[in-house]
Amino acid sequence: MVRKPTDTREKLLCTAMELIWQSNYTSVGVNEICKKAGVTKGSFYHYFETKADLYYAAVLNHWEHIKVELDRVFDPARPALEQLEAYLEMVLDHARGKGLAEEGGKVVVGCPVFTSGGQCGCEEDKVQLAAQEMAANKIAYETALIVRLKAEGRLDGDPDPAQTGRMLYQYIQGLLMYCRIYNDVSSVLSDLRPAVYRIVGLKAEYRQAAAEASSAA
Repeated sequence: MVRKPTDTREKLLCTAMELIWQSNYTSVGVNEICKKAGVTKGSFYHYFETKADLYYAAVLNHWEHIKVELDRVFDPARPALEQLEAYLEMVLDHARGKGLAEEGGKVVVGCPVFTSGGQCGCEEDKVQLAAQEMAANKIAYETALIVRLKAEGRLDGDPDPAQTGRMLYQYIQGLLMYCRIYNDVSSVLSDLRPAVYRIVGLKAEYRQAAAEASSAA
């Protein structure tokens, strides 16, 4: 997930996201970002007026790379049930530490944007805006997945796709935060699928088939 930066601005974007992921927005300062990126403060202020400006740009940059993976997972050529299982595998890979920053043997799970948005006060408008935009972007994919599952007759009842998409996002973010708090991914491995199947209302016969396919993979 963390790519080799090719220019000064990109170095700052990638470094800011990495450091904030390892720690949090409040505790990471401009001096630390510049030192880690190997750039001068003059270079920093050439591109960004404030740390919040850098952070917002870093989140947009981060989203572009996440979007590539989400577009692969939610390929319209895939049946909705396959999309759901591919998405759960993506979340599990994230929780296991695939592509994540690691500090002192501790894998830092969770979403840096979600975490930062929850930590900062209302005065950090761009930090809050970044979290809101990232949430809206992800929820749009999850809502579209519910629409597909519903259209294919995979779900019980008549769930509201927008509400269910929000609930799915909220649960996954909360579960990853729980793992970050305890530095333990076992809850994700054991709880993710059963909980998501309940949230989306997946019919029992498809839960069993999906679980068997997952165990065989």
